[in-house]
Amino acid sequence: MMSSCCFSRRLPEVEKSPPVSYSSDPRRMLVLGRMLWADTTQPPIPDAGVVVLGGRIAASGTREDLLTRFSGTDTDVVYAQDCVITPAFVNAHHHMYGVLSHGIPLDEAPPGFWPFLTDFWWPCVEDRLTPDLIEAAADWACLEMVRSGVTTFYDCLEAPYAIPGALEKEGAVVERWGLRGVLSFEATERVSLENGQLGLRENARFIDMCDQQAGLVSGMMCFHTTFTCSADFIHRAFSLAEARRARIHMHVSEGVYEPEYCLQQFGQRPLEYYDGLGVLGPTVLASQCVQVDPMEMDILAARVVSVAHQPISNCEVGGGIAPIPEMLARGVNVALGTDGYVNNFFEVMRASALVQRARLLDPRAMPASRAWSMATRSGALALGFEDLGTLVPGNQADLLLIDISLPSPLAPHNLADQLLLWRNPCDIQAVMCAGKWLMRDGIPLGVDVQALRERVSSAAEELWAADNAMVNREGALG
Repeated sequence: MMSSCCFSRRLPEVEKSPPVSYSSDPRRMLVLGRMLWADTTQPPIPDAGVVVLGGRIAASGTREDLLTRFSGTDTDVVYAQDCVITPAFVNAHHHMYGVLSHGIPLDEAPPGFWPFLTDFWWPCVEDRLTPDLIEAAADWACLEMVRSGVTTFYDCLEAPYAIPGALEKEGAVVERWGLRGVLSFEATERVSLENGQLGLRENARFIDMCDQQAGLVSGMMCFHTTFTCSADFIHRAFSLAEARRARIHMHVSEGVYEPEYCLQQFGQRPLEYYDGLGVLGPTVLASQCVQVDPMEMDILAARVVSVAHQPISNCEVGGGIAPIPEMLARGVNVALGTDGYVNNFFEVMRASALVQRARLLDPRAMPASRAWSMATRSGALALGFEDLGTLVPGNQADLLLIDISLPSPLAPHNLADQLLLWRNPCDIQAVMCAGKWLMRDGIPLGVDVQALRERVSSAAEELWAADNAMVNREGALG
């Protein structure tokens, strides 16, 4: 535990903290740091901070100015002398259930993208998910996100035999954690036409429910891909989303399989096919977009489609390296996601920068500040949040206190590189979402970590044991 973040005594002690709630703290709070990096497109400000009131940023400025204007008996003051204050991260593409597959025995998994899906991943993982397994995975995933500085995320649930009701169960977990979650069910016709429609209704019902509750949890329409969904099904998904003014998500060209499929079936590449259907627009979030060509990148830009980039999982599945600098040069909004694989967001940011520098043989190909912006402001825009991702007055008070006790000199001009390359989740001292502390002094509040670990471990064993072929007979589960 670091002593650099000194919380006012008026704040409750960690062990006495009430259950986490997404409701905003009515008290005014002044958070002061060694630096404030309120907007990752602008230089940081030394000795500065923010004022939080009603879950939003009420003011920002230098320490001297804020203390003069706001200190008093009605203000809680948080001194974070060795910390930088930054916007919290946005994970624009998550599969929370994915934690259950971490370390799963792969001896029986066939090579090749399509056989892997049809003969292993779908029948042995997604099709075996139950509401209880989904709930256990979501609880642990929320803990991982808080520890990693993520306060806002989009999740894509793939569990065709867990509906109806799976999203509602998952949403209850996210609400308890006090995170800002955008949840969806990945509707697909791969099981049956009826199951596909059931998935669309799951999304529509959840979107409607969240709109009525007006909390931090919301919904998004979602379908899988061109190779598991018919044109009529895709149009139906977009129609349901448009009727609710909701955003919509699909996976696009994670590897070479989908482009080859679309060229064979339709004579067009995937994004060209979608554009021909007339469905692309600013409410679309396309994840992956690894194997896209220049024409497709032009379509993304022209239709103002946001892209969720998952650099580590793309490497893990051998899908390739997405041409992110080329997309950015065209003005495409690119966000970052974990894909439910490596959920350390610092690692994701590092990978987003370093793999592009290696691919293009250019150390300037992806500046650290650009990677940080994709993890904050760009992610917020991809999920439809205009008032998130920067700590400017009026915006949501989602922030991090990151320890910057580094061995080399720190200055505004090198902060982005220092943070990107040499900080990790263990350096996050505090996490705030909508004006409420979810973690302080490196400790998630109101959480029994051991109990969560035991529950998710038990859930993973249950999933693995569901198919004896996945269990190493020499004791892989031990």
